Amino acid sequence: MSLPKVSIVGRPNVGKSSIFNWLAGLRLAIVDNMAGVTRDRMTYMLEEDGRYFEIMDTGGIGINDVDELDEEIERQIQLGINGADLLVFVVDARDGKTVLDQHVAERLRSIDKPILLVANKCDGENWELDASDFYSLGLGEPVLCSAKNNRRKSELVQAIIEHLPSEAEIEAREIADPEMKFVLVGRRNVGKSTLINALVKTDRMIVSEVAGTTRDSVDVRFELDDVAMVAIDTPGLRRGKSVRTDIDFYGTHRAHRSIRHADVVLMVFDSNSRISKVDKQLVTYIESHYKPCMFVVNKWDLMAEHMPTERWADYLREQFPSSWTAPIAFITAQTGQNTKRMLNHAQMLFKQSRSRISTPKLNRILKEAIVRHPPPMASNKRRPKIFYAAQIGIQPPTIVLKCNNPDAFSKTYRRYLLSVLSDSLDFGEVPIRLVLEKRQSTDPNETLEESNA
Repeated sequence: MSLPKVSIVGRPNVGKSSIFNWLAGLRLAIVDNMAGVTRDRMTYMLEEDGRYFEIMDTGGIGINDVDELDEEIERQIQLGINGADLLVFVVDARDGKTVLDQHVAERLRSIDKPILLVANKCDGENWELDASDFYSLGLGEPVLCSAKNNRRKSELVQAIIEHLPSEAEIEAREIADPEMKFVLVGRRNVGKSTLINALVKTDRMIVSEVAGTTRDSVDVRFELDDVAMVAIDTPGLRRGKSVRTDIDFYGTHRAHRSIRHADVVLMVFDSNSRISKVDKQLVTYIESHYKPCMFVVNKWDLMAEHMPTERWADYLREQFPSSWTAPIAFITAQTGQNTKRMLNHAQMLFKQSRSRISTPKLNRILKEAIVRHPPPMASNKRRPKIFYAAQIGIQPPTIVLKCNNPDAFSKTYRRYLLSVLSDSLDFGEVPIRLVLEKRQSTDPNETLEESNA
């Protein structure tokens, strides 16, 4: 089951980012009195009463951005709305109902999604009485709270939980076999558009030897062996200091947006060129969003006689050690060589990202890993303990470990656990999001290595 998503929306400067930080318990989003500080979307995973969900901060609806990024901000807002299971519509109790609030309410009412109205900045009883005016928005009774003064947080969280779709609804939604959306990213002139043309067998993209021909992200829907899928072509990227025009700036943002939106990422390299800083920045961005990724080495016909595939594969592994699970494909887009095999493997990654493992099997795997290699002692001379594990989501496969002290598990040991999971599970080629959460135990023997899990 994927994690339900909650998008926080509203006009500028009503305290959306403050509520986001308040719920997360961390200062993640920038909070400022200047309207329009939040431009991109931010997400954070929360758990309440055993229910996990993701909250998402968005930019202010209706803002005129000082840097003239209105169009891009609006796209981010719409993506946040489209991908949400619940919309938390925030208004400002001190300002009262405004014309822009009414505009936002009209926009949200046309969307077939549950909406939770939240009146923020209710710093006292007088403000709560004034908040009754928001009933006229036609979105039900508002939840009254104050992020700044920490008032009624539990009521807000409980209201969010009550408005989320049930687990049965989410599971039913996932039964259908969705079409895979994959994105091609890489530097300029590595052959991304040529590759899409080879896949769809039609000249849908403008293919040119002039670097930078594709200036926006373009979606192309096609079928392979009666299976529908969507390919997203993106502008070729170059180093940050070389981004001199608005086209380059927006191209980078749209490529990043396409990565976030895609199910699988095909990271395309030119076999005749060395790995660059741009390549490393892209792979880092892909990793940070836990996206299934395949390294695609294009124009291999020009290199095959001079270098075995093993040498290029070793070169990639050396340059991207943290992407050690990513499969590698050697293709020639111009002739279509190996492109179908590449796409079939991409479909496998898509299916792996939607896979699940039973809780008993997961705990058995981790128990054996801990017995074989216990976590090192913490600074307080006590060994950190894991009580149990469970998979709580897909795309990416998300596994939570309940333990006594999450901070005591080093990055090295977390990598060890991820390595064991990747080697033991059916989704070993896709990134696994590992979440360690603190839980107190009254039973000193309730640990994986000592239990019969």
